[in-house]
Amino acid sequence: MSLTSALNTAQSIFNNTGTQSSVVSNNISNAGNKDYVRRQAMLTTSLNGAQVVQINRAQEDALLRQYLKTSSQDSAQQTLLGGLEDLKSIMGGNDYETSPSTYLGVFQEKLQAFRTTPGSTVAAQGAITAAQDVANSLNNASQSVQDVRANADKEITTAVDTLNTLLSQFEKANNAVKTATASGTDASGALDEREKVLKQISQIVGVSATTRDNNDMVLSTPDGTILFETVPRKVTFKSQDVYTASTVGNSVYIDGVALPLGKGSTTTGQGSLQSLLQIRDEIAPNFQKQLDEIARGLVSLFKEQNTAAPPAYVPGLFTWSGGTVSTGATAVAGMASTISVSARVITSQGGDPMRLRDGGVNATGVVLNTSGVSGYTAELDRLYTAMSADIDFDPAAGAPVGFDATTGIDSNVSIMEYATNSLGWLEQYRSNATTAAENTSAALSRSDEAYSNETGVNLDEELTLLLDIEQSYKAATKILNAVDEMLKSLLDIAS
Repeated sequence: MSLTSALNTAQSIFNNTGTQSSVVSNNISNAGNKDYVRRQAMLTTSLNGAQVVQINRAQEDALLRQYLKTSSQDSAQQTLLGGLEDLKSIMGGNDYETSPSTYLGVFQEKLQAFRTTPGSTVAAQGAITAAQDVANSLNNASQSVQDVRANADKEITTAVDTLNTLLSQFEKANNAVKTATASGTDASGALDEREKVLKQISQIVGVSATTRDNNDMVLSTPDGTILFETVPRKVTFKSQDVYTASTVGNSVYIDGVALPLGKGSTTTGQGSLQSLLQIRDEIAPNFQKQLDEIARGLVSLFKEQNTAAPPAYVPGLFTWSGGTVSTGATAVAGMASTISVSARVITSQGGDPMRLRDGGVNATGVVLNTSGVSGYTAELDRLYTAMSADIDFDPAAGAPVGFDATTGIDSNVSIMEYATNSLGWLEQYRSNATTAAENTSAALSRSDEAYSNETGVNLDEELTLLLDIEQSYKAATKILNAVDEMLKSLLDIAS
């Protein structure tokens, strides 16, 4: 080997180790950055020696696709579970102490106590107070369900705004990647930024990524709707501030195509948007229908015959804003929000609670205990028995877990059982969603771990590589020292 060749070799080593150590140092400094993908300086050998030809990025497309899918599924499932937890809290949490079912049980007990002592004003007042608690629980629950829908609507607005912002950021990162790829420069930084934005998008809506020439990327939803192709597609949504039982929420549109809502306790949705739509437009409305059916059942059970001809029925103990008694087994939207106890039996409003015993609660209702006998129990017996008798409810008022959506909660049961079944429907839905959320969380954790293992920075590996680079650097210095000694010897001979 000539002295010139030796000097060139040493210079090549210094150049290579400088680049390699810079790459390794950058890896180490980003060891805690989840959005950083490990780099590696690639060497090749030729007649001129070894040299760094490119900086490789540890890209794993298959694992990235799996991560994006599990991220979308987990985001959707966790969002769904959050909505179900909100509905559960409306009912008083684990014990459901503020649910209509709980207050109905108390009301039935008070009614039984009034039957036992029909001449007691205290017993009568106790029954009326319990009835008011039932009505209030339905009012409050109905309002809270609509609040859940309104909050979901607000979250949809925020998610849509965030998604549009992320798509704009994705466009900038994608253009940077295309420019760097076309010019042959290192695109690693731009690729990291694009991937970071892509992960955030996957939490809002399910996304499939396709790479074209120059590393250009196209994004679409799982059903094929384009999210991004050269430029971002517009995601639009019109929010509503106030929700009632009859309010129909607006759809989210991606490039003019309506985004479908998720289905089932193990939701089919991907990303938070589809689950928010599911909560707002399916789960909460179904639960509202069940509350409305409880209210309709109460008005129907406690109805009175009208004194006018021809005979008809009018609301008795329980009335509502419509002031009528429904003759069919169909839920009346919003009935639970306006149900109340007739003022004619409320003492503080000038009423007489004994009308519950005697009949004639409604101003036009038939008075049954015309002689005012204090021991009269026929009407109280009828009402108490009616609360345990089967009646017809709307079959479409919420689909229980494990049954066809058109079947609904068992539609021919007592009002007591129906109210209990409604809670059972919600609890079963929430329980199944909890199990599914645990599964999606575990799947995301595994996908994240697998992807990190392949693309993340391993400090042990990087420090080992740094030691190898150090050895290469030492070898180059030894070559320089040898050349230096040889040159000194030549100069000594020449002198």
